[in-house]
Parts: sequence; structure tokens; C-alpha cells
Amino acid sequence: MRYRPFGQHGQAVSAVTLGLSSRDIARGPEAARAIIYAALEAGINSYRLRDANPVLAEILGDAVKEVDRRLLQISLTLGAGDGRKGSDRDFSAEGMTACMDRALHASSLGWFDQALLDQPMHDELPQSSLNALKALRATDRVRLLGIAGDGEVMDAYVSTGAFDVLVTPYHVNSPWQVRSRLRDAREKDMAVFAIGYFPESLDTAKKAEMIHEEPKKKGLFGFGGSTGRRAKSDPLRGAGTFAFLHRTPNWTAEEICLAYVLTDPSISSAMIHAEDVERLNMLAAIPDRDLPPGLAAQIEMARVAGAKSVAA
Repeated sequence: MRYRPFGQHGQAVSAVTLGLSSRDIARGPEAARAIIYAALEAGINSYRLRDANPVLAEILGDAVKEVDRRLLQISLTLGAGDGRKGSDRDFSAEGMTACMDRALHASSLGWFDQALLDQPMHDELPQSSLNALKALRATDRVRLLGIAGDGEVMDAYVSTGAFDVLVTPYHVNSPWQVRSRLRDAREKDMAVFAIGYFPESLDTAKKAEMIHEEPKKKGLFGFGGSTGRRAKSDPLRGAGTFAFLHRTPNWTAEEICLAYVLTDPSISSAMIHAEDVERLNMLAAIPDRDLPPGLAAQIEMARVAGAKSVAA
């Protein structure tokens, strides 16, 4: 495992962060513990609770209890509910404070390194909620405050300079708005965590090949027509697209996408999810692998080609 500076805070964070949610305990606590143990063995020191389920917090706390707490980076997501049936989004001062206290009590972690607000809208954070977050930090229940999500609302929160951490989707085909958000966050000394590194739009060879394809042109009277695609036998079929993601020897498309995100120096860590130990070990090995020569250039050419097609 490789480690990176955690923003301007003098700590180190593993290149990948393990995300955990209530669905990870659906198969029982032992299965969840097995994944966490495998992550620890792989050198992962960063964990994100994607909801405030106290049962999940207890499992994580129990699994890492033998590790020096100061070596771990553990974040709790607030505002997304506690993962249980009927749990609603709640950014009220009382709701966030209660979620934090329940998770701390259940986990025995002592504190959370980050409290991440789950995509709050402009009108979802009243002054009382902001005061509650400051109180949580003042009483050492949490050390840093962050925001998680996408869209213009995230840009607005980044611009305030009030948050320490940004969690945002980032992948090989991210538009310029996302790249601008990353730059703005780094200029404000925010630590940046990438999620969504392997988007659904690229998860099959067909999708990756057609991602930049223009809509099918209709022929006379609105029938037939052509998309302008090359024949299947054409060796240049897929050129200028992300089709190569699924054609690179010894690499899966997901592995390439994760490795690419980790080449960006503005990313502190990329968040992964693993349903089993085998998948966890596969993803945890990516930080130690270098992208094949020329692949970064192929990604850039495909991204630029896509930007041109959108502009056209």
C-alpha cells in the first residue's frame, strides 16, 4: 500500500479508502469483519462509514481495536440517516449530534477524524446545524468537517472555505467542472477523496465504445440511417473512445480506472467498496501497480475527443 499526505494536516492516508454501509452487514457481522481485517492486512488505514448505523460502527470499532487509533483515518457520513429502515435525511443540529454520539458510543473509537455531510442542499444547513458541527469539533468528537456529493452545490460549499475535506466523483471521463472543483478545493487546502472512479457508463466494452457516439442519423422518411460507426472487422473500431479499457492485457477496466484516478496528485485517496475479501485484495493491490506505457495518453485522447463531441 502507498500513502499520501492528508491535505495540510500532517497525517498520512492510504491511497485507497474502504467504504462501508449497512448493506455490508446484511450477510452478518463476521463477513463484514473479514473484509475489514483484510483491509488492515493490506495496509488500508482509511475507512468511511457511509451511513450512521450504530451496528456498523460497532463492527468497525471492534475490528480495529488492536490498532493505534492515531494511525487510522475514520469518517462518519452525516445527513444520510443511520441506514435503518425508515431513516430519513436529517441535517438538523439534534439529528446530526445524535447520530455522532450513537456511533461514537457503539464503536468506542473515541473520535471520528471526519464528519462528511451527504450532499446538503443550499437550504439544508441552517445556522443551528453549523453551530452544532462546530460544537462537535470543539468537544473533540470530530476533528475535521467535510462535504460529499456532486454538482454546483458542492462548488458553492467549496468556495466558502469552511470545510476541510471534499468527497466528489472523479473518473477518466470527468468533465471540466469536476476538474475545476478539484483545483479549487486544493487551493483552499482541502483534502480530496475520489468516489465513483468506475462509472456505469464505462462498465462494459459496448458502453465504453459508444460513450461518444452521436445519435443515430435517420434516413429518408425517418427510417434507417447510420450512426457512422466502423464495421466490427475494422481494426480502428473504437478509436478515440474508451473501448481500450476493456482490451488492455492483464488489466480490467475497473483496475485501469482506479489506477488512473490515483495518478492525480490532488487526490488524497480513492474510495472503494468490496463485497468480499477477494475483491478487496484485488483493489488494494492497484496503488502498487503502474499504468502500462501510453495508457495515460490514450485516456487523455479519449477524454478530449468526448469533450469535443459534447461541445459540437
